[in-house]
Amino acid sequence: MLEKQSNLKALFYLAPAMVLLSVFTFYPLFNAFFLAFLKDYEFLLRSARGFTILGNFKNVITDPDFGIAMKNTSIITFISVPISVIVALLISVALNSVKKLQGAFQTIFFLPYVTNAIAIGMAFAFIFHADYGLLNTILGWFGINPINWVGLNASWSNAMFALLVYTVWGGLAFKIMVFLSGLQSIDKQYYDAARVDATPRRRVLTRITIPLLSPMIFYITVTSFIGAFKAYRTIIGMFGETLRPPGTLSKDSLITIVGLVYDALAHADATGKMSEAAAASIILFSITMIFTLIQMQISKRRVHF
Repeated sequence: MLEKQSNLKALFYLAPAMVLLSVFTFYPLFNAFFLAFLKDYEFLLRSARGFTILGNFKNVITDPDFGIAMKNTSIITFISVPISVIVALLISVALNSVKKLQGAFQTIFFLPYVTNAIAIGMAFAFIFHADYGLLNTILGWFGINPINWVGLNASWSNAMFALLVYTVWGGLAFKIMVFLSGLQSIDKQYYDAARVDATPRRRVLTRITIPLLSPMIFYITVTSFIGAFKAYRTIIGMFGETLRPPGTLSKDSLITIVGLVYDALAHADATGKMSEAAAASIILFSITMIFTLIQMQISKRRVHF
C-alpha cells in the first residue's frame, strides 16, 4: 500500500515535467520523423502527395549547401570542443588553487554563460573589425598589418578563425563551473599524499586530478559535442542572417547543418521544403547520436567512477 502511494506521489510530481517534455520535446521529435517521410508536403495547406522513403533525405544530401554545412559543422565541432575542454580544465585547476577572490573570479568567468549569445557575437564582430577592431589594434603594436577578419570580402579562413575564437570563449563559462565543482569535491587526502611524496604538479594533474575528474570531463565532452553540432546562434551573432562575411560568395558561407534547417524552414511555403527541413534535422540527430554512442563506448575504458 505504501509503495503504491509512493508511486502515485512520484507520478504526481513528475506530471508537470512530463507534460512540458511531451509538448516541447517528444511531440516535435516524432513530428519531425513523420514530416521527413512525406512527399511534397505543403506547409500552408497541411497536405502532402503521399509518402517517400528517401526522397527528402536525397534532396538534402544533394543540396550544394549540405557539403558546405557538413564541412563547417565538422570544423567547429572537432576544433572548438577539444580546445575549449582543455582550456576550461586548465583555468579551473588554476582557479581552484586561488584562495583569495576565488568567488569574484568565478563570477567573471561565468558572465558569458548568462549573456545573450547574439549580443556577444556582435561584440566579437567589433573586436575583429578590420579598421578599428581591438585585435588588429593589438597586432599593430607588433608591426603586423591589419587583417580583414569578418569585414567586406573577408576570406573563409579568416572568418572561420574568428568564429572559432568566439565559440571557444563562449563555451568556457559553463565548463569552468562544472570542472570547479568537480575539483572541489575531490578528497584532499590524495593531494596531501602527493605533497608528502613531493610529486611534481604535472604528475598530480595527470595521475590524480584528471582520473578523478574523468566523469565530469566525459559529461562536458558529450554535451559540448552535442552543442557544437547545433552551432547557429554564434554565426548569426557575428555575420547576421547571411551566415557569411559581406560581399563573399556562397561557397565561402559559414552555414551549418542547423542553418540549413532554418533556411529550409524560411522557405516552408515552397513544396517539400518543410519535409526537407525535417529530413535535415533527422540527419543531424543521427550524426549526434552516433558520436554520442562512440564517446560512451570510449568512456567505459577512460572514465573512472
